[in-house]
Amino acid sequence: MERNGSASTSISTLFLDRVGEVAVTLDPDGLSWKPIDCESSGSSCLCMNYRLKTENRIEFSNVYAVELIDWGLIEDANRNSGSFFSGNKFEMYRFVVHGFHRGKTHGSPWTLCEYTFGHKDMHICQSWVERLIASTSTDAVRPKSLLVFVHPLCGKGNGVNTWETVAPIFSHAKVRTEVTVTQRAGHAFDCISSLSHRELSSFDGIVAVGGDGLFNEVLNGLLSSRHDAPYPPSPQELDNKSDKNCQHLNNDISRAVESNGLGISKCTTNNGPCDADEDVKVSFPNDWFRLGLIPAGSTDAIVISTTGTRDPVTSALHIILGKKMSLDIAQVVRWKTSPSSTEVPSVRYAASFAGYGFYGDVIKESEGYRWMGPKRYDFAGTVAFLKHRSYEAKVTFLKTEEQETSNIASDIQTSQLFQKNSKNVVCRANCSICNDFKNAAQYSADVAVSPIHSQDSRWLEYTGRFLSVGAAIISCRNERAPKGLVAEAHLADGFLHLILIKDCPHPLYLWHLINLKRGSNPFDFTFVEHHKTPAFTFVSAHNESVWNVDGEILQACQVSVQVCRGLINLFASGPEV
Repeated sequence: MERNGSASTSISTLFLDRVGEVAVTLDPDGLSWKPIDCESSGSSCLCMNYRLKTENRIEFSNVYAVELIDWGLIEDANRNSGSFFSGNKFEMYRFVVHGFHRGKTHGSPWTLCEYTFGHKDMHICQSWVERLIASTSTDAVRPKSLLVFVHPLCGKGNGVNTWETVAPIFSHAKVRTEVTVTQRAGHAFDCISSLSHRELSSFDGIVAVGGDGLFNEVLNGLLSSRHDAPYPPSPQELDNKSDKNCQHLNNDISRAVESNGLGISKCTTNNGPCDADEDVKVSFPNDWFRLGLIPAGSTDAIVISTTGTRDPVTSALHIILGKKMSLDIAQVVRWKTSPSSTEVPSVRYAASFAGYGFYGDVIKESEGYRWMGPKRYDFAGTVAFLKHRSYEAKVTFLKTEEQETSNIASDIQTSQLFQKNSKNVVCRANCSICNDFKNAAQYSADVAVSPIHSQDSRWLEYTGRFLSVGAAIISCRNERAPKGLVAEAHLADGFLHLILIKDCPHPLYLWHLINLKRGSNPFDFTFVEHHKTPAFTFVSAHNESVWNVDGEILQACQVSVQVCRGLINLFASGPEV
């Protein structure tokens, strides 16, 4: 039986597995149902018992798939026995509504649920499937085809098991997946970098099943030959005080902002737009291609910072639902591996963090203890802490308007524009700061080409001994630091957070690390410098330590780092409140 409740509501009588005959109501926001005997018996104890034991509604925003599964058994619960696991079974045509329940608290994982409905008439089932699919089709563009890379040895070695857990979710949602289980370090990089533009454009995105290291490998394979942007200034360029060089640096930064700030897809070569008869070129940033990360690593800082939870099912659902958010990426240019080297500059990209000194020592020490799993970082961190090594270095960073003290009216207006970007505003889903691309890009351009200040005054230099030099692109939340390295870091505001830990006594550094663990302010020390900046350079007269770039080792004694705002899109929506 089917009837219309109103112009936008329809009601049918169907069978619900393990419940029995129900009146199903389709309204603009969701699907609800009620047992027929509840409708006839009013507020009986039976109906109250039913409501306590099972859900009776699902919102369309929580539905990820609807499937027609043809002829089969539907169980009618025997409520007289008080059990929902025994009753009569009937054969009929069936369809399944696949959904999930959102966590009731911040950081709670999403849990899967499914409801199997049935009817003797196949056409009625087909009609319901069509209407439900139409109702769950939102403005979000859900992926149809994905390239998936699985790291079998990541974290505790659960990469393959993690994928097997979430693979049925993609199958239910009719998302085609081409899966590669990586066999060696660099496997994903080689596969992605060798794809032609046409091959890459046949996918809606790439998914990494692993940790931050695999995501970094995927990221670099994707961008290594597809991101055309000028390098940030080298340390030597900053040392050159000529007006000609200053103008050159200004222009470089301006072009970088134009290329990376707006998230607009462009088909370009190094010399300009592609000709009409050239092969389609996939370049970044663009508005359609997205990356996804299903956590199976040791820290999974990127997933926790972008979804609020470290849960494979939750991340898989973000991907299937077509969630999209922009993510800042740091371009790390290595000018020299050692003080005496003369190699050609090389580029690496980082999505979460790049650090030298303590952070590099930890990742280098941990490489010999991979058999320990995630605990190797605790062990390596303890070893690095006990050694307490400091390194002579020079760090030069581009100051932002928040650090300027000029009284010129135009500077005051620009500063007021960014007063809302308070460091106390924590990044969340639908973050207004991260979504404010236009104003931020204009601000960055004004900073880069402002004729008011000389180029020398735009850069601030620190020279001395440092326990660590770190740059956080995102908050880097993880289980060891629940609020992250920088709690107020945003996902797509065009800035990184430069953290300079100057040489200090052992107990004070321990206090700093304890504050990170406890979620207290880790910067409230005289030996800690924290600066919000779009770019910085680093020079060391030795190669005693290494750089930790998203958990991967980079040997370099001279680097330049700049932020590419919103360079990639991620299958995520930001941590929910």
